Amino acid sequence: MPSIAAFHPQIVHFAIALLIVGVVLRLLWFTGRLAFTGPAATTLIVIGTVAAVLAVRSGNDAHGPVERVPGARAAVVEHEEWGIRARNIFLAVAALELIALALAGRKPQQARIAAMAAAAIGVVGLGAVYEAGEHGGELVYNYAGGIGIRSGQPQDVGNLLVAGIYHQAMLDRQADRAAEGMALLDVAAARFPQNLELQLMAIEWTTEVKHDPGTAILRLDAISVPQADGRLRTRAGLARAGALTAQGNIVGARQVLMTLKGEFPNSVQVQRRLDELEKK
Repeated sequence: MPSIAAFHPQIVHFAIALLIVGVVLRLLWFTGRLAFTGPAATTLIVIGTVAAVLAVRSGNDAHGPVERVPGARAAVVEHEEWGIRARNIFLAVAALELIALALAGRKPQQARIAAMAAAAIGVVGLGAVYEAGEHGGELVYNYAGGIGIRSGQPQDVGNLLVAGIYHQAMLDRQADRAAEGMALLDVAAARFPQNLELQLMAIEWTTEVKHDPGTAILRLDAISVPQADGRLRTRAGLARAGALTAQGNIVGARQVLMTLKGEFPNSVQVQRRLDELEKK
């Protein structure tokens, strides 16, 4: 059978939404005020259960590369176990819903009992759905489960690496380990030379962390910022002004900032840097 691993996030969210709404509608049906909620509950719970079956299948298809990430296996297994529990519970709930539907015309009392059992077990099932979602979120956000590999595109793994290096570098700087963060940025900048935002960040840190504005200016001269990208051009200009200021070239820094102000008169950052220069 073809793999449906790439569709796991979409299928999971459909299953969660359908099952929650379905159980809520079944509970509302007992009020006797909204007759449509009975058939609607059966429909949504049955479709949601099918989605839950597919969610487990797609998760099984996707789990291999994720659980091989060092330290992630326990989180993968826990997520899978709760997903299977939720699926099994709602298979029982869907069966009770269909039994209630079949008995509705002939044996209304038995149909109501089946519906009550479906509602009670459905509430328990929502608890399992919550746990599966909670552990799935932990797997994605704590272990980057599936991030970068879901599409099968190599550049997505590169995006994941850049994101990880960025966050680690920021943490290093906050923890007074800026030199370690700078080392990571240098590795990333060398690995991804076409990522201009990464290059500019490394250049800014070369001035601020390495205290080497000369090298920062050389690195600025080596990159080409598109004329049409005003945001990156402003950032590159600010980086140059910062490096010139660090060299003690206040006049040169002011010229750069005035040129930027002429092109981007509404830039708050440029004006703030100009105001800071006036105090020097």
